[in-house]
Amino acid sequence: MRRVWEGLAGNPALPAEAVERLVRLVEPDLSSELAERADLTDRQVEVLAERGIAAAGHLVEAGRVAAERVDPRRQPIAALALLRAGRAPAGWAELLVQRRELWPELASAEWLPVGVARRLLAEADRDVLVELAEAQPDPGILAALAAHPSPHVRQAVAWNPAAPPGVLADLLNDRPPLPSCEVCERHPVPWTHPPDCPDPDCELPGGAACDGSHQYARHAIVQAALAHPNAPAADARRHLSDPSGSLRARLAERTDLDPDAYTQLAASTEPFVLAALAENPAVGERLIRQLATVPNEIVRRAVACNPAVPLDVLDRTRGGVVLRLGTTLPPRIAAADPAETERLAASADPELRRLLALRRDLPPHVRDRLAEDPDAKVANAVAAHPGLEERQLTALHRRHGRLVGPGIATNPDTPTALLRALATGEHNVATLRALAVHPAADGAALTACLRDRRARERAAAHPALPLDRIRALLADPATAHYAAANPSLPAADLLRLMPPQ
Repeated sequence: MRRVWEGLAGNPALPAEAVERLVRLVEPDLSSELAERADLTDRQVEVLAERGIAAAGHLVEAGRVAAERVDPRRQPIAALALLRAGRAPAGWAELLVQRRELWPELASAEWLPVGVARRLLAEADRDVLVELAEAQPDPGILAALAAHPSPHVRQAVAWNPAAPPGVLADLLNDRPPLPSCEVCERHPVPWTHPPDCPDPDCELPGGAACDGSHQYARHAIVQAALAHPNAPAADARRHLSDPSGSLRARLAERTDLDPDAYTQLAASTEPFVLAALAENPAVGERLIRQLATVPNEIVRRAVACNPAVPLDVLDRTRGGVVLRLGTTLPPRIAAADPAETERLAASADPELRRLLALRRDLPPHVRDRLAEDPDAKVANAVAAHPGLEERQLTALHRRHGRLVGPGIATNPDTPTALLRALATGEHNVATLRALAVHPAADGAALTACLRDRRARERAAAHPALPLDRIRALLADPATAHYAAANPSLPAADLLRLMPPQ
């Protein structure tokens, strides 16, 4: 029944006495679900904020927990959530650090005072230091963590957005050298993790190895540092000839390398390296055009997603690269200026017109032109545009039928009658799944959605679903959770589903 109670906890129609019963419930703990309610009393907020950091954090973000109403000695979890959000007096950290059980969450607070961070640096275990390394903005603390003997701590420093260039340069150049790694701490070297490791307690990843240089751990640190925008380009560039394709892929993503470096990376044979390079707007038009000719769909799709790709490279009628991008709007088309937009709308390539139709900021005359496009995929893409009138949506449905159903069902302005026609006529499951959450869908349309599993889950919480259908879904374990959140359920039904007192 836990899943049903989770659904009840989010039901806005739940009576006040039922909300109170769920707040008092300790097992299972529904604090995270209840924390999202807007009708909690101040006392309920106080109770939930002390159940866990996730619920407390949500209540802080919602403005339901304020520092002036919290006693950090009596309400340490709420105080910690405020500190993590930067909404608490700095002195609270000195109180909270006295409680060792709070150290992992305390260490992940970006606003942690340097003095408290230094205490954790001196006394905390590795897992806490990993949290500290990911969040702490102080350069001195980060420099000390970057020299820590644990590769996990060093890697976490490389992930930290505040890591300064000098610290990242040290990580890229193995300064100071790692004293050990998890591999050589557990096995005589040289040793490589076998694919069929016989040790049931072994947590080493595939490929973990050590020949005395701790190469696997060093590789993970360097890979993280190469992906950091603050890493000095000169130090990053030293890895251009690295045999590891994953390291070169991180280099290929960087926008601060020189043209010769990008040319060297373009000589790679690994598709994932070339794809990273193909999506990088800093590589220049010459390389973009070169990569567009690579006979690999992943690479050519990456070219299509490059913000700097010339529009003619996207045009299939001119040998372009657009390949099955789905509903992904390429950045270059999203940024097309008015003149380019006009040219794209008039393109002979229906795929270019379809991708343009995914934009929701089109000038009305361009949108209307695409709504009359003879290609059904173009019409379906523009059918979701909220600026279309009812007559245009009806004409789209009349012209293309089920092929434009998903787009029309996604449009927030589609009227109830047309939604009903979509669901009861010839349709596909994508139409039903979009329709199942449409605010204007009525009981008939939603009932039709129950034929598809995923649409049924979405429709179960729709307030317009007939009551008998909601009750039937409550009896099905696969949908009971969703139906329990339906605000149309009468209070008697809601109370019947409540956990025993």
